[in-house]
Amino acid sequence: MAAELNLKGTGVAMVTPFNANGQVDLAGLERLTEHLIDGRVEYLVVMGTTGESVTLSKEEKKSVLKAVLATNAGRIPVVLGVGGNNTAEVCQELRQLDTTGLSAILSVSPAYNKPTQDGIYAHYRAVSEASPLPIILYNVPGRTGSNMSAATTLRLAHDFVNIIGIKEASGSVEQCIDILKRRPSDFLVISGDDNLTLPLIACGADGVISVVGNAFPRAFSDLTRAAMANDLLVARSLQYRLFDIINMLFAEGNPGGVKCALKELGICEEHMRLPLVPVSDTLRSKLTEYVRAFF
Repeated sequence: MAAELNLKGTGVAMVTPFNANGQVDLAGLERLTEHLIDGRVEYLVVMGTTGESVTLSKEEKKSVLKAVLATNAGRIPVVLGVGGNNTAEVCQELRQLDTTGLSAILSVSPAYNKPTQDGIYAHYRAVSEASPLPIILYNVPGRTGSNMSAATTLRLAHDFVNIIGIKEASGSVEQCIDILKRRPSDFLVISGDDNLTLPLIACGADGVISVVGNAFPRAFSDLTRAAMANDLLVARSLQYRLFDIINMLFAEGNPGGVKCALKELGICEEHMRLPLVPVSDTLRSKLTEYVRAFF
């Protein structure tokens, strides 16, 4: 099933722009979508962590997805984030989903509950049975409070044909290599850490779902493309060029840093919804200086 989808290379976990009054900035979202497509990314990811999805109402989520799909107009694949720590609610949302214009679902491992590995497996089994689209697992223990082990990932990959890949953001290269070594031949392993994209592709990974790509889509997609073509000289050069900005963008959390960069680029404002707040003046000054120098 994964072979039928064009989800290798660079996907971008899109931010959700907000106006000063706290409302979703649909015009900014349209500018961002065009910015990413012009930057030659392979696909878009809507309603991920970076999109502040947990603070959006159901109606707002629908309006965000509608705006992205309308602007994209079928040019590149779109992946939708659907996840949560209430398995029954996630499954109900998937059963009711209008899949028009969508290629796959990105579904994060349950947060806060801290399930066992058997609990994580059972959650994704239910998600697999409910989903009308292929599923990309998402392991991000720094946010969820529990790590989905390589053994659990591989168990899911071998047991369910519509589970086609994983966004791995454990930060453990060793865990990623374990998955890469024993995965089914068509199971995608996608980096969830921008600064680990090059080393993971060198180990056999299939690309990245990037945060930094919101602001620097051309540079980051060029890096990923070069790495996947085994052009390590070009890939390393781009990695070194982006290394400092990647660290700065995450210095005070995500998506504060990347929204600051997007404001400097004229794409959208840096407003976020509580409990998230914009970056400090000190970091904003550094980011602004770097973004201006980069271009």
